[in-house]
Amino acid sequence: MKKTYISLLLLSCSLIFGQRTITIHTDDILQTMDGFGAADAWRCQYVGKNWPEQKKNAIADLLFSKEMDSEGNPKGIGLSIWRFNLGAGSVEQAEQSNIYDVWRRTECILNEDGTYDWSKQQGERWFLQAAKKRGVEQFLIFSNSPPVYLTNNGLAFATQKNKLNLKEGAIPKFADFLVQSIKGLEEKEGIHFDYVSPINEPQWEWMPKNGNKNSQEGTPATNEEIVELTRSLSEKLSAQKMSTEILVGEAGQIDYLYTNVNNENRDNQIDYFFGDSNTNISNLPNVKKIISGHSYFTVWPIGKQISSRQALAVAIKKNAGLKYWQSEYCILDSPGENEIPGGSGGKRDLGMQTALYVARIIHSDIAVANAASWQWWTSITRGDYKDGLVYLDDGKSNGGFGADYCKNDGVYHDSKLLWTLGNYSLFVRPGMLRVAIPDQDPMKAAKDVMITAYKDVVNKKLVIVAVNNRNNDQQYQVNLKKGKLKKNEVTPYTTSERSNLKKGVVQKIDCLVIPAKAVVTFVGEFK
Repeated sequence: MKKTYISLLLLSCSLIFGQRTITIHTDDILQTMDGFGAADAWRCQYVGKNWPEQKKNAIADLLFSKEMDSEGNPKGIGLSIWRFNLGAGSVEQAEQSNIYDVWRRTECILNEDGTYDWSKQQGERWFLQAAKKRGVEQFLIFSNSPPVYLTNNGLAFATQKNKLNLKEGAIPKFADFLVQSIKGLEEKEGIHFDYVSPINEPQWEWMPKNGNKNSQEGTPATNEEIVELTRSLSEKLSAQKMSTEILVGEAGQIDYLYTNVNNENRDNQIDYFFGDSNTNISNLPNVKKIISGHSYFTVWPIGKQISSRQALAVAIKKNAGLKYWQSEYCILDSPGENEIPGGSGGKRDLGMQTALYVARIIHSDIAVANAASWQWWTSITRGDYKDGLVYLDDGKSNGGFGADYCKNDGVYHDSKLLWTLGNYSLFVRPGMLRVAIPDQDPMKAAKDVMITAYKDVVNKKLVIVAVNNRNNDQQYQVNLKKGKLKKNEVTPYTTSERSNLKKGVVQKIDCLVIPAKAVVTFVGEFK
């Protein structure tokens, strides 16, 4: 039966489809990949603490597992970076926090008297352990706000425009909080935080939007304040002989990285942090030469998606050794019904249409902006919204926002978006090299077939990820410029409306078939 199927496949290559050709230059290295990730904010605090063990382990498998089942199909998407949200203390303040969404409040490990309570953030820490057990390679700790005991207004969000919400002279105390939190959590959990990201989306005001209330923790910050905090944090990490590296950026949208947006000293961050000036932080101890940004509000229309990433790539290349990470995205844009169900981020969609929309963004960030890492925003969601990889509900609705909705138990769902991210995250591992595929026009490819290729030098593998936006199957002949594959074969793993990273029949590289409206990862071994 299988031989007959393969024969029919080969026949279809020659007779049914018009074959296209691409050449992969396996010796032309474009970037070293650092991995794919997602954040624990905010639902892990309740799922990890309250949900039944069987269910939360099943969710952890979906996010972190690199295992295959008996038929060779992946059990999960093998994230290689896990983002831990270090809380600011709005949970302890309860209603006085003025954060109206209970699920977006967070506990703080620091007490008001300066002592540390290591019983806090148990739910998030459960997922730290789950990630560790399943082989996640890298951990990142990030802060949305300084602890409420250190903020200027005693809250975890700002009431002053364009100013870090921190008491005068308290930057060293904030830096010390970050260092002590990292140190304590590493000791308690037996993990290592590779990275610390102290400021998130400093371009947004994070001020009250509903009377005197806000929806989450957050603070603005100027470039000058970020540099001052980075210097203090660098000094303290170095003094403790800690290897955790500082990441800067986390820009709310990528144009804040490379151009002057509004003259508020929160843009042109590449030049400010890594350019030829006295604000350059790249030579400070424990500072990673990476600038991070979020793909929000720059993905639609497609012309904007491509041009903004081309501009970012140019700016990055001006600074030798600087890398770019796309460190947060979920759908906040409104591209319309033709692109995604509901036309915007509202209304959850577990299907392939939204997954393909995001796959285009992943490809553009990697292939056009040269992102070395791509990270989704929130791993788990309970809302009727397109912001998660795994979705929670009560079994009767598509999500909810009540304080007790799914707090202690519920139903979980995987999504095509989860598995589509897995087409990258499970197979494109940290340290792999993206190699060139010349003559791909990014604008044409965005509405057609988008292809990237990666070389694993250590394990002698070639990985090809193809995103087919077309309504019909596409056939490709792949030519390798240097290097040959064993038996000239690759194994496909397909995510489509009918399959979740399903392992397929081995194909010859001179006859690859990419199904309509699908994402396929082809894996081959070099001779």
